[in-house]
Amino acid sequence: MRFSLPFARPGIQNSELFTLTYGALVTQLCKDYENDEEVNKQLDKIVGRCQDFRETADVIAKVAFKMYLGVTPSVTNWSPAGDEFSLILESNPLVDFVELPDNHNTLIYSNLLCGVLRGALEMVQMAVDVRFAQDTLRGDNVTEIRMKFIKRIEENLPAGDE
Repeated sequence: MRFSLPFARPGIQNSELFTLTYGALVTQLCKDYENDEEVNKQLDKIVGRCQDFRETADVIAKVAFKMYLGVTPSVTNWSPAGDEFSLILESNPLVDFVELPDNHNTLIYSNLLCGVLRGALEMVQMAVDVRFAQDTLRGDNVTEIRMKFIKRIEENLPAGDE
């Protein structure tokens, strides 16, 4: 059995996807800001480290969701300690053409998003708990993803890799 072209050249496909996605991001920034200098500043800040969990929440909502799903969730329902918040999606593009069958009423169809968020934050040494609090597929008015900061992950390099 032979695989189709996307599986035969994964490195090329990934770079092409990145190139197209990055082009869309730059195009959107050009629309959002008045001049190239401001666009350049925004592009330079994209990869920088977030200073706190609030800034992390804003980057997730305004950059990551916008870039990959084309939506910008609102960041709301902060805990008093500032270690937990909600991402509210008025529309979730993953469920645009989905209706859950009755025998799958406990399925969290978009749970992939929780894994992506958790994994991305682990890459920048943040342990978080991510879960769905509301889901439009279950009859809620909005999709709500709840995120809680657990701890900073200390990098432990294997012996000899220092």
